Amino acid sequence: MVITLAAVSADSYYLTRQISRLRALQTDLADRSRRDSLQLLRIQNDLNTLGLAMRDMLDSSEPYPLTAWSSQFQRVRLDLEDALRRLDQLAVGAQTPEQRQYLGDSLAQFWDAADRIFALAGSGHETEARAQIRISLQARQAALGTAVARLLVENNESEQNTASRVQGIYDQVERQVYTFLAVTLAAIVMTSLYLIQSNRRLFAKLASLSEERRDVAQQLITARETTLHHLARELHDEFGQMLTAMGSMLGRASNHAPEHSPLKSDLREVSEVAQGMLERVRGLSQTLHPSLLEKIGFEGTLEWYLSTVERQTGVAVSYERAGPSTPVDLTIAIHVYRILQEALTNVARHAGVTEAWVRLRVTGSLLELEIEDHGKGTDLSAPRRGLGIVTMRERAALVGGTIEFTRPREGGTLVRVRVPLPHAERADARV
Repeated sequence: MVITLAAVSADSYYLTRQISRLRALQTDLADRSRRDSLQLLRIQNDLNTLGLAMRDMLDSSEPYPLTAWSSQFQRVRLDLEDALRRLDQLAVGAQTPEQRQYLGDSLAQFWDAADRIFALAGSGHETEARAQIRISLQARQAALGTAVARLLVENNESEQNTASRVQGIYDQVERQVYTFLAVTLAAIVMTSLYLIQSNRRLFAKLASLSEERRDVAQQLITARETTLHHLARELHDEFGQMLTAMGSMLGRASNHAPEHSPLKSDLREVSEVAQGMLERVRGLSQTLHPSLLEKIGFEGTLEWYLSTVERQTGVAVSYERAGPSTPVDLTIAIHVYRILQEALTNVARHAGVTEAWVRLRVTGSLLELEIEDHGKGTDLSAPRRGLGIVTMRERAALVGGTIEFTRPREGGTLVRVRVPLPHAERADARV
């Protein structure tokens, strides 16, 4: 027992020392190098922003004077200065003080040249200022980009060297672990059994918390729909009726005014403004809560909404319909409609395209809706995704359906929603 304990103690001490060395190496070199690379990428992104701005400044079709880009240059300048300060604080060994000094001096010279160019432009010498941009400013920006790229390459080489050293330590630790494993196998078995039981309890608790989170999310979605329904009804009933009455009163007042008097023209103009406001209120009411679902059904509301998307967002939507016309339960219709709205909103905001495709297939027991674009695509592996994607998943789960986010062959994003259609017993429960 004493020999076993001594062997375990000695091996544990050795492993602790090796792990401490590994942690110090990763903390002092690898982590700092990664943070340094992030700052260099930040500088590189700012330099690219400046390059795009200078390209726009040289574009003869731009209607703005060169001084219009001054505020953008100032914002980038502040960001670059902050990034340089952070680089100096990191002081990674892969970079020499001369390299950091060269980067700082080059940036200072770039801003001096930029200040002179904006001064020329401000004094009315636009042509000369553009010439200076071509001759001096773009060259300095390119040189800075090359210097930053070189530093990034050196950082990558440093990270590779660090990884090699870390791997060497891991190999030593692995050999010791095998020896240690033979001595302590019985203890590991007992500990594993204990951990299995603990993990089962932990996973059960996590599953319970996940279910509670899903319930809360679904309650929030339901509360949101109820609130939006109330607001839409207030807008449609209260404000809509007031604007309708206002238009009627203006019409009567216009009828009593003399035919060619200025008052009659003013009343007609105010009446047109009131009518335009009424249409906007009705449109907002439909956006908050699609009451058309209760009047013309899911498919009719879908066609109406898609006809308004291009006017509202600039995205042309091609719509395809397959399968027999089937009534859809109101609850299912609302959530599928909201998923469609969120998906097309994401296309308009993030995809960078002007065309999308919507396909609806309905069978006797399944509704399938697809929204496809060939834009930038959605990064589902990101640690923090947008709330819209989470909400779409919760809405699909709320009606017993599934939702998939895939990448079509042409690129972009394909959202596929499948929802089972229950056989409702009451006709008034369908739309």
